[in-house]
Amino acid sequence: MKVKVEKLDNFGRGIAHLNEKIVFIENALVGEEVDIEIKKETKKIIEGKVLDYHSTSPKRIKTLCPHYYVCGGCHLEHLSLVEENKFKEAKIKDILKKFADVTIPINNIIAKNAYFYRNKITLHVKNKKIGYYQDKTNELTEISNCPLANSKINNLLEPLKTLARDNDIEKIVIRSSNDEKQILLNLTGHIPNYKSILPLVDVLIINDKVLTKKSFINTNIGSKQYQISANSFFQVNKELTKNLYDEILAIVKENKYIKALDLYCGTGSIGLYLTDYIKEIIGIDYSKSNIIDANKNKLLNNSQNIKFICAKVEDVITNYSNIDLIIVDPPRAGLDKKTIKTINTIEPQSIIYVSCDVVTLARDLKILKEKYYIKSIKPFNMFPRTYHVECICHLILQEN
Repeated sequence: MKVKVEKLDNFGRGIAHLNEKIVFIENALVGEEVDIEIKKETKKIIEGKVLDYHSTSPKRIKTLCPHYYVCGGCHLEHLSLVEENKFKEAKIKDILKKFADVTIPINNIIAKNAYFYRNKITLHVKNKKIGYYQDKTNELTEISNCPLANSKINNLLEPLKTLARDNDIEKIVIRSSNDEKQILLNLTGHIPNYKSILPLVDVLIINDKVLTKKSFINTNIGSKQYQISANSFFQVNKELTKNLYDEILAIVKENKYIKALDLYCGTGSIGLYLTDYIKEIIGIDYSKSNIIDANKNKLLNNSQNIKFICAKVEDVITNYSNIDLIIVDPPRAGLDKKTIKTINTIEPQSIIYVSCDVVTLARDLKILKEKYYIKSIKPFNMFPRTYHVECICHLILQEN
């Protein structure tokens, strides 16, 4: 069936129409005419797969990764980084207008390298082969190199293939420091023959058991030092995280806050980055491993004016008042209703909302904008070659 692609959806899929139904087509760009195979059909939509291109877009480029069309880990590698950035800027504008009725300039997305930026990847093993599961399936695509991962991680893949042949590995998580000098390997499965990999890593963990002297690696963002354990949250873009944090720091320097809450604080990375410019910071996160690392990071940076609490944000946020600034960096699900309601009750002078999902950001802004003026939304392409995009939104309390 021949269709013409009219536009892209928020996931980077082409959109066409067929028999009065919307057709979503992976790996299809605006203006392209394609023959499709119908993979799924409901009363309103069709999901299609390209069988043949009758015409291709001038914006289409040759892909770097040989696994791109089967892996499922990337979504936009057939676009140049320039076009990807334009897509993400337009996506943010469209979603904010549609779900929050917010119209605000979104341009000059901050972006660096399209490849080799990740400091963490998760791999699976099936029939002794290492790779990624294909999108929405349990089918494994074997890889020997991932163009998104940094060189330190990629250099470990061949030794891991050998290790997989001699053991029954189920899952592999590799993390490296941002300077690529240290590496942490976390394995799951039956792995009695692990000694060959020991000289190649700084930290080895098998089934939650630490087999090296150290159980963590150290990394840095600017002048701040951080300790990362196997299960702790940390930004995966080794190059752009400093730009992201510097944007938050610029807001803080300009406004001179006294007391701040850092909600969903992870390992304390944002709060610690700001300690030289805020008198008191309280970080809250429900993950025990995150808070353990956050307290170690506090000592590492000799930061006396920050404390960390292990709890669900919604369970403890009602305990606070007289807060100048609230920083939120929630998971993709965004803020829960109780947390938003409490933030509106506390009425901090400013909110800095760090979002990795524009839809949930828009949903939350629709509520927050009843009391807050949206001063700026700045996009960061933290996840090149995928449809994901990060935003920093600065909100200021409106005068009554």
